[in-house]
Amino acid sequence: MNRQLLPGEQFPSVRGLAADLKIHPNTALRIVQHLIQERWLEVRPGIGTVVAQRPTPREGDKERLLDHELEQLIVGAKRVGLNLGDLQSAIAARWLHGEGRMSNDGDRNDGSLPALQPE
Repeated sequence: MNRQLLPGEQFPSVRGLAADLKIHPNTALRIVQHLIQERWLEVRPGIGTVVAQRPTPREGDKERLLDHELEQLIVGAKRVGLNLGDLQSAIAARWLHGEGRMSNDGDRNDGSLPALQPE
């Protein structure tokens, strides 16, 4: 399946997901369980697993995401030899450049985080 599933649509079965992705069914089951736990999927009795409405952030979700993203950013910046000042400048430039692509609530229109590139 190469299209985005919409809220309320049936999610593939664990067996079907494993076959499509060529992964072990236990791995597919863990993926589905994680998506249910994170509220991206929901189980409806008599219907099966469906795509949930976009979940509202829980307390601590933003901090955990930011912490993870910052860790990756810092490791990557150090790997390419950026110092703190270079990184701060790149963030500031990208922040100002990206303001036009933000919605009113601060989220990017596509739901993704911007990739930072040193300038």
